[in-house]
Amino acid sequence: MLTPERQHKILELIKQNDVVKLQELVDITGASESTIRRDLSQLEEENKLKRVHGGAARLHQKGAEPSIQEKSSQNLEAKNRIAVAAANLVEEGDCIFLDAGTTTYQMINHLATKKITVVTNGFAHIQALMEQDIPTYIVGGYMKNKTGAIIGKKATESIEAYNFDKAFIGTNGVHLTSGYTTPDPEEAAVKSLAMKHAQQAYVLADDSKINEVTFAKVGILKEATIITNYCDPELLPAFEEKTSVMVVSK
Repeated sequence: MLTPERQHKILELIKQNDVVKLQELVDITGASESTIRRDLSQLEEENKLKRVHGGAARLHQKGAEPSIQEKSSQNLEAKNRIAVAAANLVEEGDCIFLDAGTTTYQMINHLATKKITVVTNGFAHIQALMEQDIPTYIVGGYMKNKTGAIIGKKATESIEAYNFDKAFIGTNGVHLTSGYTTPDPEEAAVKSLAMKHAQQAYVLADDSKINEVTFAKVGILKEATIITNYCDPELLPAFEEKTSVMVVSK
């Protein structure tokens, strides 16, 4: 089977099944494991699939965006581990930006004992921050119902008034060449600006976001440290060449 034919077959199988194991691809194509690995690497570089542990998976639609209700029930254990690790990076006296999102929301319970100041564009975050008696500034602007993020020109104007010790950013995709991405350009603009106004930026991304690409670019990898619960050992060195990666083990 020629390379183009084999790669077309791989993409068709992933389209039909969402996730395909490496051994299945070997069996179906008759190619060696090393050949299939090379195919997967090339197709991943072309943003046609993403490698996962033991195989490959279909990329999500670049403009698709789950609601905050849908996201809040996904990967809860991983998100909490990431949130704990992120909260442990916050020091007494820090002024931090807490981005809208379900993983950053999980950080709030772990910040209660620290004397800090928070700026947030997360509508859902406000009540939780108040309950923890954490001094909080709210970014102005338009509230996006689907994600609870406050976005738009007023939001970016608000962020321009602040400088942060640390910014904790949510994302929908973390990719070796495409960097950090999210479906909404206006949300991307808020995230990007907050990262630029921080001495240190952290992107919180569970393993479902690794090597995903969505519509709007937030920034390049080196602009933030990645905090994740898992990264394929074959991919991790490539990410570490471009930025710092914190992998939070169980």
